[in-house]
Amino acid sequence: MALIKSISGIRGTIGGKPGETLSPVDIVKFTSAYSVILKKNAGGKKVKVVIGRDGRMSGAMVSSLVSQTLCAMGIDVVDLGLSTTPTVEIAVPMEKADGGIILTASHNPREWNALKLLNEKGEFISAALGQELLQIAEAEDFEYVSVDKIGKVTTDDSYLQKHIDAILQYPLVNKETIAKKNFKVVVDAINSTGAIFVPALLKALGVNDIIVLNEKVSGDFAHNPEPLPDHLRDLSNTVVREKADLGIAVDPDVDRLCFVNEDGSMFGEEYTLVAVADYILSYHKSQPEGKAGNTVSNMSSTKALKELTLKHGGEYFPSAVGEVNVVNKMKEKNAAIGGEGNGGIIVPDFHYGRDALIGIALFLTHLANQKSKSIKQLRNKYPEYFISKNKIELSPETNLKSIFEKIKKKYKKQPINDEDGLKIEFDEDWVHLRPSNTEPIIRIYSESDFEFKANNIAQRLMQDINEAK
Repeated sequence: MALIKSISGIRGTIGGKPGETLSPVDIVKFTSAYSVILKKNAGGKKVKVVIGRDGRMSGAMVSSLVSQTLCAMGIDVVDLGLSTTPTVEIAVPMEKADGGIILTASHNPREWNALKLLNEKGEFISAALGQELLQIAEAEDFEYVSVDKIGKVTTDDSYLQKHIDAILQYPLVNKETIAKKNFKVVVDAINSTGAIFVPALLKALGVNDIIVLNEKVSGDFAHNPEPLPDHLRDLSNTVVREKADLGIAVDPDVDRLCFVNEDGSMFGEEYTLVAVADYILSYHKSQPEGKAGNTVSNMSSTKALKELTLKHGGEYFPSAVGEVNVVNKMKEKNAAIGGEGNGGIIVPDFHYGRDALIGIALFLTHLANQKSKSIKQLRNKYPEYFISKNKIELSPETNLKSIFEKIKKKYKKQPINDEDGLKIEFDEDWVHLRPSNTEPIIRIYSESDFEFKANNIAQRLMQDINEAK
């Protein structure tokens, strides 16, 4: 059981003792602390917050606790109900709200839930505000309002359509081109809100031949909800069996996206961003000013994005891991497209948040623009690099600083970046070690031109970590 407080929000398992899990007491405490920050920034005016949740089993309970705590703090609530992370993000500025709370533990298993906290722009709150929130929560430095100042809750189920309408109006999305291809698509909705939102979007884009796997929004996930190849075998098999053109997988809150080729092979979640970036950079390059634009991805993402960006005449910039860090770097470098290698696409002139729905629309437009509608042929346009993704669980007594110092000393002759964990370069290969923001683990990502080489690099570093414990 766990409670993790980080830049990614307040995340924990349901059930157990307060202070050790995401208990009702902790949900109330952190929601109250968040309310204090919003009220302070509002300067005395009435505060409004948008909330929405994924399909998790604990979602209704957590949502009730959050909404009623906000009311007890004198804050009005717009409750979107079953929603997605990007939908809540776009709803905040549309509602002219002061903030938003997304109730989802993203790719974590069903026993987890979380409070993801947004500012008035619908973007994740800064690390500084997050630290202030933790201090307020620790001190329980909040006060509830009197009975005549209690906030009210308004439900609003219109944002599914508003999100889809915004996607259809985005200039680089071409519904007519997509519809002409008559794509047959299989969707793995992992028993969450993707079962509602993804088919609705596909139909709006003119895709009518849709098969949905795990479509019951129960939160009782049919498999591990992280959209990785080992978890998507049923999707792959169904694509082949049904002779579909492609498969689509999202995570429970629909901010990560990956595809399956028509032969059941993986397009590769790292290449979701690469393909969409290719389309966007090509479009910008074709405009009168002829500038492709810059790109950003985190340090654990494939170098294929950098190579593609340079090929188009743009500049590539790496960031520390974490959506907030990617967004900050994108703003700093005026990026045309950015995201993370886990299938997270951020389209800045749409909104600054990972959004699988706009990602699907842009990817299908890009695919529909090809001579062939074979997604495998599209994948073959891009370099063939392999990223081995591994993790080592940490015990409470693990001394991460000591481990990293020992590894730095061992590989002192190699180029090392310690901005975010440790990234070590080996000629054309690299490995990135970093503690997760969301789980008590060290993630080990390594990339090479051959899968066995990437795996060998990862295994070598995992052995180093175990020896350094």
